[in-house]
Amino acid sequence: MDIAHYRDLALQKQKEHRKFLASLKKKAPKNIDKITKEIHEEVFAEVDCTQCANCCLSLGPLFTEADIERIAKFLRMKLADFEEEYLVVDEDGDKIFKGMPCPFLGPDKLCDIYEVRPKACREFPHTDRKKIYQINHLTIKNTVTCPAAYLFVEKLQERLK
Repeated sequence: MDIAHYRDLALQKQKEHRKFLASLKKKAPKNIDKITKEIHEEVFAEVDCTQCANCCLSLGPLFTEADIERIAKFLRMKLADFEEEYLVVDEDGDKIFKGMPCPFLGPDKLCDIYEVRPKACREFPHTDRKKIYQINHLTIKNTVTCPAAYLFVEKLQERLK
């Protein structure tokens, strides 16, 4: 998967995508949730995240307390040791990785803690969310990092025109 190619396309189309998503916020079709679910499924039938892993290479998830407890238990670590080894508190007061890429991303681009991964990782790129127009800023941002998010917006735009 050519991540740079999709990033370039996303940057070129950012203004168009922003305008399109803003139009959804003003007047989304009644069946928007059904349409976005269908498109999300189409895109992820085409895109294999394990061939990309760009999110794991460049975006650090926000960790909830439940994430920290679950992962520390999985790794058989004390909470304080897990936090000390892997996390920092950012300027917003959120707990995030000390650095990227994700320390749990294996050389095979697979997640070593997949079954207990953070909620933010499970939900990324948020294209299966109901009322997608409520997170336009996030969707636009994700198109630059995630080829699937870019393809999702392209297909949604095509379907609704």
